Amino acid sequence: MGSKKTDITSAPPVHRRDPYEVLSVSRDSTDQEIKTAYRKLALKYHPDKNASNPEASELFKEVAYSYSILSDPEKRRQYDSAGFEALDVESMDMEIDLSNLGTVNTVFAALFSKLGVPIKTTISANVLEEALNGTVTVRPLPVGTSVSGKVEKQCAHFFGVTINEQQAEAGIVVRVTSTTQSKFKLLYFEQDANGGYGLALQEDSEKSGKVTSAGMYFLHFQVYRMDSTLNALAIAKDPDAAFFKRLEGLQPCEVSELKAGTHIFAVYGDNFFKTATYTIEALCAKTYEDTTEKLKDIEAQILRKRNELRQFETEYRKALARFQEVTNRYSQEKQSVDELLKQRDSIHASFTVTKMVSYLSNGSTSKVIGDDSKAESPVEDGGSDGKDKSSKKKWFNLNLKGSEKK
Repeated sequence: MGSKKTDITSAPPVHRRDPYEVLSVSRDSTDQEIKTAYRKLALKYHPDKNASNPEASELFKEVAYSYSILSDPEKRRQYDSAGFEALDVESMDMEIDLSNLGTVNTVFAALFSKLGVPIKTTISANVLEEALNGTVTVRPLPVGTSVSGKVEKQCAHFFGVTINEQQAEAGIVVRVTSTTQSKFKLLYFEQDANGGYGLALQEDSEKSGKVTSAGMYFLHFQVYRMDSTLNALAIAKDPDAAFFKRLEGLQPCEVSELKAGTHIFAVYGDNFFKTATYTIEALCAKTYEDTTEKLKDIEAQILRKRNELRQFETEYRKALARFQEVTNRYSQEKQSVDELLKQRDSIHASFTVTKMVSYLSNGSTSKVIGDDSKAESPVEDGGSDGKDKSSKKKWFNLNLKGSEKK
């Protein structure tokens, strides 16, 4: 549910600067301080507001790239320990701003998304700016009720959820579903000192069965969101990673509880072309105590399973490498045995006194001769040959003689 907003791509700039320097934060800054700094710079340099300033676009990309490092605990740890060299740049998330993409590129993005390629999209700068200025229309969403609607692409509907002390203590859940499988984002805003609203949390819709849904769970314990785009490039290169990296997309939600008061949520239309149809509801966990305990238990089981898979992947990779090694040897040994037996058969065939000779006269007949060919050739003695011929009786002669006697 963390908010990660970048423009066309968060690929690294040619000349990379220290991410802390780019965002003007210290190395011991909190996640919230980094997020606040990023939001201000992203709005300042966003291409929507600087269409005639190419330099602003490059600065925006640099800000997005720096935030993609510092907003991820693992990448931040790697950078702090060994700099850019420790980062796997190819695994950086890619996000696109549909409002700034153009018709042709939007068509391609929609096609890739239809084919199952995970594409992260960022929120339009206009929506974020209106929220910061406090000029958005906020509709009430009482706890225990639901509201349905349709939101235009790259636009947002804002809702105010007011909770009391008892509801805040029990926990609050806000969920959005779409039976038409629309793409959307569920957003949570915190109120700024100037009266506006700053984006704090973001949850992208995920398809589950015949619906798409997104939810935020403020239940006083750590809840995780699933980021399906994380490690997407690594998974595409290695089919086995699709299984082993599946749970690596679990990211901890930055906010686990809400205080009494009014809280601002929004449904952002994330379809490429159409309006997004949705139903949003706010629930108090007090009436879902059993379900809350089940969620807490399943989250703990999934985390344990993720750690187990990390260990199992190491074992699997070793076993797979060994299997490939013995498979290659099997092929080599099979080829070697076949060749040895072939040579053996050839040697066996050499133990013979006969030779094959082809007559060159017609090129089609052959005759087997050997050292004892003379003994086997016909006797050339005329008398002997005549004797043999006279001793042979023909069947038709026998029949004729029999008829004559009669």
